[in-house]
Amino acid sequence: MGAAFLMATSAIGPGFLTQTTVFTQQHAAAFSFAILVSILLDIGAQLNIWRILTVSNYRAQDLANALFPGLGYLLAGLVVLGGLVFNIANIGGCGLGLQALTGMETVYGAILSCGIALFIFWMKEAGNALDHFTRWLGILMLLLTLYVAVSSHPPVMAALQQSIWPDHINTKAVITLVGGTVGGYISFAGAHRLLDAGISGTSSVKYVNRSAVSGIVITGVMRTLLFLAALGVVTQGAILDSGNPPASVFRIAAGEIGYRFFGMVMWSAAITSVVGAAYTSVSFLKTFHPFIARQEKWFITFFIVFSTIVFIAIGNPVQLLITAGALNGLILPVALAVMLIAATRKRLVHDYRHPVWMQIAGWLVVLIMGWLSVLTLKEWMGM
Repeated sequence: MGAAFLMATSAIGPGFLTQTTVFTQQHAAAFSFAILVSILLDIGAQLNIWRILTVSNYRAQDLANALFPGLGYLLAGLVVLGGLVFNIANIGGCGLGLQALTGMETVYGAILSCGIALFIFWMKEAGNALDHFTRWLGILMLLLTLYVAVSSHPPVMAALQQSIWPDHINTKAVITLVGGTVGGYISFAGAHRLLDAGISGTSSVKYVNRSAVSGIVITGVMRTLLFLAALGVVTQGAILDSGNPPASVFRIAAGEIGYRFFGMVMWSAAITSVVGAAYTSVSFLKTFHPFIARQEKWFITFFIVFSTIVFIAIGNPVQLLITAGALNGLILPVALAVMLIAATRKRLVHDYRHPVWMQIAGWLVVLIMGWLSVLTLKEWMGM
């Protein structure tokens, strides 16, 4: 469950809150279809990636290098770059959350949150602290968002109907949701945490399956609650603040206490994403050289401190975030294809046989995400 919550809370960040609210505002109940499709694609991707990595006992970069020398370095470079860019925004989200919760200046909130994240990693039992921290803040986010979702009185039946038979389908929404939920570093957060905890080999498959599906379900429940909260507000005709759409959803639905809840949810989402991005990004580097493995905590510290300094220096780099979101969506079909090919190589997985239904599901995700990526790129380029 620690790995599941690490993956889920890594996915639920400031971008997650904003994307969900904005897409709900644009597509209303029809957005429920994009959520359902993205959850199914997420499960197909996560089950394959987590299972192949834990059975082979390789981290993603090492498995890619073993399959084709040099491929792991490319994958690690893309994942770490995407993780760093998102972490700058996550630090900013921490500042925004504390500002809404306490009135503290955004910069000071970012610095305080940086200190809290570092404290977790420098605790004696950092692994256990990481698991408990992400778990309890994850549960708190779900409960607070549930309260706001109930307060906004959403049209639940309309949302259910549109999830099966939507008025329209938006491919950009689907790829953004999947890229933001299991794209980039997020795909590997839970699997690498399981490997660090010594959970690997074919005997662990049932635990890995349960953990992967749990992570996606937690993320899906949070996405659905946030969608319903926003849908209730939008269908009442309320106008959301374009500068901070999710904050206005919480405030309109539940008044001033709702706004404070937003501050807590935003801070929880952002700080757990800071922790998840730093941990996973460095896990992609530490097998390349023994020095990095020995000094892992110092590399994580640098990653978090550097992200904080960049945020303070340039603020929230919106264009950089959009580029990183697109990159995360594009990384997924490539990374998943590498994992699926590796699963067919006996020298890498030994006697393990990857189930045919999982291979089919995995390749379907690769094809669908590849196709959606091409469509989205064409849209962005105006082709």
